[in-house]
Formats: sequence, structure tokens, C-alpha cells
Amino acid sequence: MKLSIHTERWPTRTPFRIAGRVFDAFESVVVQLEQGASVGQGEALGVFYLGDTPERLVAQIEALRPALAGGIDRNQLQAMLPPGGARNALDAALWDLDAKSSGRSIWALSGVEPKSLETVFTIGIEASADEMAAKAAAARHCPLLKVKLDGTAPVERMQAIRLARPDARIVVDANQGWSFEQLEAVAPAMAELGVQMIEQPLARNQDAPLENYRSPVPLFADESCLHRGELAQAALRYQGINIKLDKAGGLTHALELAHAARALGMGVMVGCMGGSSLAMAPSFVAGCLADLVDIDGPLLQASDRLPGLRYQGCQVEVFGQDVWG
Repeated sequence: MKLSIHTERWPTRTPFRIAGRVFDAFESVVVQLEQGASVGQGEALGVFYLGDTPERLVAQIEALRPALAGGIDRNQLQAMLPPGGARNALDAALWDLDAKSSGRSIWALSGVEPKSLETVFTIGIEASADEMAAKAAAARHCPLLKVKLDGTAPVERMQAIRLARPDARIVVDANQGWSFEQLEAVAPAMAELGVQMIEQPLARNQDAPLENYRSPVPLFADESCLHRGELAQAALRYQGINIKLDKAGGLTHALELAHAARALGMGVMVGCMGGSSLAMAPSFVAGCLADLVDIDGPLLQASDRLPGLRYQGCQVEVFGQDVWG
């Protein structure tokens, strides 16, 4: 099995702000695995708040070059790398290679029933509530919005967005940006504004108070549930989880995590760290098992790779093997 690696940079349409960070581009690592006449590809970005960089991912992947030369499968990979972006890239490439070499689709290999998906469209943090409302109004083609909020005037910002988009279904992502006291203060107002879910309101190491808190809006864990090993604790504090393949370490683990969360009666969301359609495609597969899907990475970028996923507004069509898998 021959390994090739390169990095890519995908500029965003406009600066994309979340609590504590601004992105002007998404930087990814692309892996190719060649075996005979078949080539499998995978793209990953890693998890920036865990210290992942393209250089770190490349180094982790390069360390497996001898093992890959001898040939490994997806199950062996799970024990060779921890959850994270490096494993995600290789896991995706192995799925794709299996599909290409066997002539079977990712749907046949994974056992997941394909269906078109509706992705959220993300409204990043802007300098004012009016700017965020304007972006929400401009996204009328998307009926489901994900609004990024930090600790600055979250209710006022949501009120402006709701005024601009009375028709929209809305979820909120605080990206660890609130205190518990602020959550208690703003959650009732969020419920009144029709917010359907609040994602990761507290820092991952400061969310123990949620065990005794009954929120008027369902809470979903993102940073507080990186992989299956953190699911049991998350289930005590949250009503659902956001599965991201860059956190979980690939589609293989993400599918296991989705089924495990369902067994605990939790809601499931599938999100992304950005990237092109090559990164979105494995997330699309996991998204077919989810209640809520956030695979709008290509919509936030100035361009996408071709062939790519087909977005009709925020409706994402089932892809073929020309894209991945």
C-alpha cells in the first residue's frame, strides 16, 4: 500500500468567527493510499483546540508509513492511532480504497441507508447583532441555522436573528464560551426565542454542574465528547452529542459512537471542522444516522474541490463514487 500526503488550504468566503477564534481559511491534510490500480483518498483537519496542526497530522501519518506498506485494515488502524485528525484521514482513505478495489459503494460497505440531508448553515460571530441578523436574512435558502454565540450579548443577538428570520429553525453553539451562571440566565430566553438546541455552553472541564441542571433547551456536547470513551460522562450532563470525524478519528469510530449514543437514548448530531467535499463525504455517511447535520464546510469556503457534494440551498444530495467511497 503506497502512501502519499499533501496539505491544502481552503480560504473562507468571509472571516469565520467563533468564541475565541477567527478563521480566514481551513487547512487540511489529504491522504492517498494506492494499492494496485485502486486509489483511496481521505481529508482531515484535526481539532485545533487540541493542538492539531497540518504538520502534526502529517507527522502522525508518516509514522505509519512502514505499517501501511505492509498493509493494514480499518480495524487495525483503530489501535495504531488515537482518536483525531490523522486517524480520520487514514480511515477515510481506507474506506475509499475498499470501495474502489471491491467495486462496492460506501453504502454497501457501511450498511448505512443513503438519503439526502439538510445541513445547517452557520452564522458566525460578528461585531454586532445587526450584522449577524443580516447574514441570517441573506441565508433564506437555508431553513435551519446554527448560530455561533459567545458571552457578549447572546440574547440580544438571538433576538435580532429571530426578527430577521422568523421562519428559521435555529440551534445555538456557544463553543465553551459561557459560564454556568450565564447559561442559567439565558436559557429561558433562548427557549422563548424558539432555539431548539444549545451546543457546548460550558468549557469541557467545567461542565459538571450540568449533572444537576434541567435546561429548558436540550444541551448537546461537542468538546465534552470527543470519542466513545467520553460518552458515559457526557450522558450524565447532556441530552445529545455532536460527532465530528476529526474528533472521533474517522467514520469507523463515528458509526460506533452514533449507535452507542442512541442506545443511551441520546440525540445525535454530526458536525465538521470545515474542509472540502472530500472531508464532508464520510461525515455525510454518519449524518444519515443523525437528527441534525452540520456539513456546511464547502458553503463557508470560497471554493470546493470537483467533483464535490451537490448542495441545493442547504439540501445535500446523496453522492456517488466519483466524490468518495
